[in-house]
Amino acid sequence: MAIKRKNYAKLPELFEMPNLLDVQVRSYDDFLQTDVPKAKREKRGLEEVFHEFFPIESPDGEYKLEYVNYSLGKPKYDDFESLRLGMTFAVPLKLKIRLRGKKDIKEQEVYLGELPLMTRTGTFIVNGDERVIVSQLHRSPGVSFEEETHPNGKKLFSSRVIPYRGSWIEFEFDVNDCLHAVIDRRKKVLATVLLRAMGYSTDSDILDAFCGIDTKTLKEKQDLKDLIGHTIAADIVDEKDGETLNLKYKKLDRELAEELWDKHRVRSIQILRQASPEIENTLQKDHLKSRDEALIDVYRKLRPGDPATVESAQNLVNRLFFDPKRYDLGRVGRYIINRKVDLNLPLDQRTITPQDLVAIIKYLIKLKNGEGQLDDIDHLGNRRIRTVGELLQNQFRIGLARLERSIRERLSIYDLENIMPHNLINSKLVSSVIRDFFGRSQLSQFMDQTNPLAEMTHKRRLSALGPGGLSRERAGFEVRDVHHSHYGRICPIETPEGPNIGLIASLSTYACINEFGFIETPYRKVEKGRATEKTEYLSADIEDKFIIAQANAKLESSGRFAESDILCRHKGDFPLVPREKVDYMDVSPRQLVSIAASLIPFLEHDDANRALMGSNMQRQAVPLMVTESPLIATGMEYRAAKDSGAVVVAEEEGTVKSVQADEIVIGDKIYKLRKFMRSNADTCVNQRPIVKVGQKIKKGEVIADGPGTSEGELALGKNVLVAFMPWRGYNFEDAIIISERLIKEDLYTSLHIEEFESEARDTRLGNEEVTRDIPNVSEDALKNLDEHGIVRIGAEVEPGDVLVGKVTPKSETELSPE
Repeated sequence: MAIKRKNYAKLPELFEMPNLLDVQVRSYDDFLQTDVPKAKREKRGLEEVFHEFFPIESPDGEYKLEYVNYSLGKPKYDDFESLRLGMTFAVPLKLKIRLRGKKDIKEQEVYLGELPLMTRTGTFIVNGDERVIVSQLHRSPGVSFEEETHPNGKKLFSSRVIPYRGSWIEFEFDVNDCLHAVIDRRKKVLATVLLRAMGYSTDSDILDAFCGIDTKTLKEKQDLKDLIGHTIAADIVDEKDGETLNLKYKKLDRELAEELWDKHRVRSIQILRQASPEIENTLQKDHLKSRDEALIDVYRKLRPGDPATVESAQNLVNRLFFDPKRYDLGRVGRYIINRKVDLNLPLDQRTITPQDLVAIIKYLIKLKNGEGQLDDIDHLGNRRIRTVGELLQNQFRIGLARLERSIRERLSIYDLENIMPHNLINSKLVSSVIRDFFGRSQLSQFMDQTNPLAEMTHKRRLSALGPGGLSRERAGFEVRDVHHSHYGRICPIETPEGPNIGLIASLSTYACINEFGFIETPYRKVEKGRATEKTEYLSADIEDKFIIAQANAKLESSGRFAESDILCRHKGDFPLVPREKVDYMDVSPRQLVSIAASLIPFLEHDDANRALMGSNMQRQAVPLMVTESPLIATGMEYRAAKDSGAVVVAEEEGTVKSVQADEIVIGDKIYKLRKFMRSNADTCVNQRPIVKVGQKIKKGEVIADGPGTSEGELALGKNVLVAFMPWRGYNFEDAIIISERLIKEDLYTSLHIEEFESEARDTRLGNEEVTRDIPNVSEDALKNLDEHGIVRIGAEVEPGDVLVGKVTPKSETELSPE
């Protein structure tokens, strides 16, 4: 009998919550592109990695190993079988490659190893254990601008270009307003030296890029006087005797103008369109005159002690910044640089360009002059999520880099005329990296399976720890703190209480992750003071431009705001704004918090610290033998249970043909139920049908309950009568007294399934043996064992009872340590 819920909510639910496991499932689907025909796959995920490494040429250039496509085979066991047999739920990954020679082309499909598949509930089954890959929150690649104060009180501005992989470039001002570039946080050169090495070889090129140079032809004295106040861009040659006047970077004043016209007969002059004292200062300190000199200077700084030639210096700079295999901003990095410094380069331009550096330095100069905005590294516009797909993609990069080295070696050793593509490929190099990632990575975790909420929370967790992230010891207070950009994206409540506080967080209920890895949250569009039905997803940096009203702002029936002034959010402030100036409105009050926090009724009346404890403790509730839905619900119970995968959901509509304890048949579809299986937390996973034969079922309806659910809703506890009163001192402090009836009627009884293993090994002194015949043990202690020495099925055991009898051979004389 389905529960009839009465809704007392003041606000209607206008916007449906996205699937709560999308963060895992969609990311892995995008990585594999399984449903996309091979020829139509986009360059992303696995496809992108293969394109990065292939083709590989032989040293003499005669042979080329090309990538055609990849295919995934069928899994050996389905997910149920893999769990039961202790196997890995994986598919064979095959690579179609082509060896192209001068005379012939050989094409072949090569086995690259087993790739674990994600189950429908967002988990991986590795060696019979369900595991979750936790998403990582890390600093986004791109450019950031910061300031620090020098001991003398002067503000020094700096910028940092962080690629997805490759060398860092930083620009910083010193106390004398001179601009330096720092490569890889260790080697410092003048910024103009780096620009010269990148292609702006002469002073004029650099000045033209930043200030613009105008060449003025002077017909009369007045023309020169009109230029007073401008800076001279290049040395001037005396027209009378050909002598060079050292006037570069001098400001033209009346006296100098008179002298140039009358005494030196200057009739043409180069001036800067706009002054830039910072670039002029740096150029005055930079005594290099050409690109070659700059390249050698950079080379000497980066490789001190090595003999420097122009060619080796050019190769080094190309390798560091222009080789896509070594330097990659990623689509994200390019998007951020374009947005911050107002460029319009294509997203597939993933190496740094001289144009980028000029734009970054210009922005830095703007900051110094009081324009532009500094970056807050804790803002979610500067932090992004690496989801499963991306983490796996990075592992494939590591594996393929090893494979590439091995292929190049084999291409140079083997006689390529008589060789097939599979002889060039050692699949163990890739499969071992993938196996290691699933087995040993800090982000591949044994799933918390105490109850459906614990599962769901684990899959939606965001961790700032892990490879390439922060470490507990280094993380300061600011990184852990709640930031205004977390609103609707990361839950401000749910986080661990220990040393990981603030480093491990949870996604908010409505949050989604966009193609660049930034967290977005939905808002209702407001037009001319009226809330429309249109919803838009905004990322944190875009949201900062708008004024956003709360979900509970009073609306008239037409959708117009009832009051003329609305309390809104803008960045970190809460201004009172006329309704016409409001841009967006929250879609729901629960958009702020995570699933666990949104299951707490009347959350807004709770103290934040206790709400944090409540959110975390719900995940520790053990599924009961007889479940019961909460009397007072928040409306999240159904979605939490349905999306967690604990319940069985109808895939198509139809009529129920048969119902048995372990399977339900609807139309032609058979749904198998999990019966008394052990979970990762040793709790019991048992699914029970909640439909009857002949019942009509809609698509997406819950047809069987799982652990910790009742009638398709999350049910973690019991509705019991609680009295707040003293009782002879027995309930002092945190003690509670419970009625004996709770125990007699099994109200809080739960089932736990534990697995014990005992191995009989071969030792040097002989073989160990599993037997009932154990010396010096009473017959009473062995009463539960069968004739083989293993406990009988159905025997009731207590703590300390013998489950397996085993004897180990022991030497007659104890061996001395020598």
